[in-house]
Amino acid sequence: MRERLATPGGLLAACATLLAALLASVVVAVGLGAAVITPAETARHLWAALSGGTVPAHEVTTHQIIWQIRTPRVLLAALVGAGLSAVGVAIQALVRNALADPFVLGVSSGASVGAVAVTVTGGLAALGIHAVSAGAFLGALAASLLVYAAALRRGTLSPLRLVLTGVAMALGFQAVMSLIVYTVPDGEATSTVLYWTMGSFGAATWSALPAVAAVVLLGTAVLRRHGRALDVLALGDETAASLGVDPDRHRERLLLLVSLMTGVMVAVSGAIAFVGLVLPHLVRMVAGAGHARVLTVAPLAGAVFMVWADLAARTVVAPRELPLGVITALVGVPVFVALMRRRQYLFGGR
Repeated sequence: MRERLATPGGLLAACATLLAALLASVVVAVGLGAAVITPAETARHLWAALSGGTVPAHEVTTHQIIWQIRTPRVLLAALVGAGLSAVGVAIQALVRNALADPFVLGVSSGASVGAVAVTVTGGLAALGIHAVSAGAFLGALAASLLVYAAALRRGTLSPLRLVLTGVAMALGFQAVMSLIVYTVPDGEATSTVLYWTMGSFGAATWSALPAVAAVVLLGTAVLRRHGRALDVLALGDETAASLGVDPDRHRERLLLLVSLMTGVMVAVSGAIAFVGLVLPHLVRMVAGAGHARVLTVAPLAGAVFMVWADLAARTVVAPRELPLGVITALVGVPVFVALMRRRQYLFGGR
């Protein structure tokens, strides 16, 4: 399969298959919940909403459930899954470490602190509905810079030092969020912190989708355009410089981009672990190590995975909802351990 995906036709076929799976997953996920709606009926209501059609009076409640409540949530899950997968691919190349992802490096935790601080204090109010996103971005950027600066030693960046620094910073940011709970002792602050810590799409609205879609889609396109640079950066700074790629300049620009993407996603979903870590490895096993190919397939695979993970989170113990981080960890941990136990598996392929 890996050889087939290396050809343009194979890559196109894989993307078409994943896109069809994503569309089917969206229709199924929109229809499932406390009120079960068949895929055919779901598709009919979605088409009516998209085409400006009308629905019978007795179906208005069903239509509102589908279009106003479930559809934005499912679409947001697909966007965040795609974005986390793309960011995970980029970060692993930028820092040359197979264990790197926004959560492990503390970027997600930093974004969570920024979002929680804005939510609790009411800061950046002049930005309106984008205040939380701005706070999350600033937190993600600050976390990225702190981890990078702390791990840098004598102009060199050790992959092991970077991961250890990121883990320590992530714990520190989580401690800051716990401090916010005690500083602002009310139930709303506590639930807010738990929301950002565990992840959820329960607050999804149509108004939140445009900004997330723009950042994730454009950011993924930019990352894919820098596929060759990521290929070279993954080989080391000396190799990159010898091939005409300025590692520091590319790393700074792409780090800013992944911080923006992570901040926007955390602002609407909270911190979700393992997606940006596991999905890139799974995709590399079938698509190879070329980042242009991986960044074509991984976002679609991540979108499909996140749609089903969110569906499981809101239906497994219905009417209660499981934190999304529980689902991604339960799936991600055994999959990642199984990958690491494969003797023939190496970072970037087999």
